[in-house]
Amino acid sequence: MKTNCGTLYGIGVGPGDPDLITVKALRFLKSVSTIFAASSTKNDYSVAETIVKKHLGCTPVEMMAFPMTWDKKLLEDHWEANARRALEVLSGGDDAAFVTLGDPSTYSTFTYLVRSVRRIAPHVQVVTVPGITSYHAAAALSNTPLTEGEESFHLISGANGGRNLRKIIESSENVVVLKTYKHFDDIFETLEDLNLVDHSILVSRMGLADEAVVDDLRSLKGKTPPYLSLVIIKKRGRIS
Repeated sequence: MKTNCGTLYGIGVGPGDPDLITVKALRFLKSVSTIFAASSTKNDYSVAETIVKKHLGCTPVEMMAFPMTWDKKLLEDHWEANARRALEVLSGGDDAAFVTLGDPSTYSTFTYLVRSVRRIAPHVQVVTVPGITSYHAAAALSNTPLTEGEESFHLISGANGGRNLRKIIESSENVVVLKTYKHFDDIFETLEDLNLVDHSILVSRMGLADEAVVDDLRSLKGKTPPYLSLVIIKKRGRIS
């Protein structure tokens, strides 16, 4: 029986296509005793879990609930509970992995898990395994370079609509807006105000069977895009 505390691995499994998970990620996933994945408190579905099962078959994946809310107390309670569950596994000497879509360091629930684990048990070893992000995969799918020459590139959240885009647009030639589905109407209006609608594309469900690239954002005006959607903006014009 192991006596030392196990290692927690944060593993990016890519944007959705099972072929875009790395060899290193698979190697660690095959070595751990327990695999965790995040889900909303409203359901137990996880795209990351689906990717894992594609490669590891019947290996069980335990879901950790992360509520989609701005209630700080509720969030902290769930982070604490999830951290303590992970520590139950690690304290017995077994390694555990937390799988996340894209990359664990980019808008990932793994960040909150690690923060809580380290607060409770700072001695725990954490290893982060990077993954291919949705925006890199979307850029490849649409043959859109994210940066060229001396250009700059910003990655921002659209969870508050077009607010962040207005803040940084003057200082960046290229912008990717994630989390666009909920406030797409405000993001679209911001693009109209900035004369950037024709400089933008939307990619949804990246890496999944129903992935789509929308070159004409005007076709989406007044509509709500799928949950997993992003917008790529190139101020100097898109490559057709």
